[in-house]
Amino acid sequence: MDVSSILNDGFDYTKKMFANIGQFIILIVLSIIPIVNFVIAGYAAKVVRETPASTEPPALKGYVELWIQGLKVVVAAVIWMIVPIVLIAIGFGFSAFMFGAWIVLGIIGGVIAFLISIIMSMALVHMIKHDRFSKAFAVEEILDMIKRVGWGKYILWLIVIFVISLILSAIASIPYVGWVIAAIIGPLYAVFTARSASLIYSEGVPTPTTPPSEAKYCKNCGESLPLEAIYCPKCGQKIE
Repeated sequence: MDVSSILNDGFDYTKKMFANIGQFIILIVLSIIPIVNFVIAGYAAKVVRETPASTEPPALKGYVELWIQGLKVVVAAVIWMIVPIVLIAIGFGFSAFMFGAWIVLGIIGGVIAFLISIIMSMALVHMIKHDRFSKAFAVEEILDMIKRVGWGKYILWLIVIFVISLILSAIASIPYVGWVIAAIIGPLYAVFTARSASLIYSEGVPTPTTPPSEAKYCKNCGESLPLEAIYCPKCGQKIE
């Protein structure tokens, strides 16, 4: 799939969120409650895990499991960003008496954060797909995955996602009404990003040939599974 096809798929997939208005409203409410909103990150992770096999947004259930998965995503992201966070924090500490140092450290921290985010986006998907926290930091595997996807395609996708996030940030900055719009769009953006990120990741996954005698199937829905599968791509059931 090219980038435009991936983005169109993500958009069409996200539109299906409106088919279950009750679930969508719950996601909006959860997204505005601090700490509890880790459930949104967990729900997005579920979207990643079920893509590309499933063409429908997953059911919102198992809140504790979603929250734990969301916590893993947040912690992994913080670890990735620890260096720029420290630099920006130090710069902020100097701001009272060394304004120039604050600006310099802030710029350096921002540039480093931008460069790290290029790898981190794929790293988080890699972690979710393998259901192993350590996979978020398997840099060699992640770089190899991006190489198979194609750096050009991957960077183009990142640019589009970055531009969309800037637009949403601008909308959120509108007094009063911006906050309400951002709360509504937030879960949709999370699902869209998760879906398209997983599709990009799938472009770099080798297609193994599995002999019929070694094939395995999901006990819950009967879906044919790759040997390395941890979760069923169709129903999300964990493979025993």
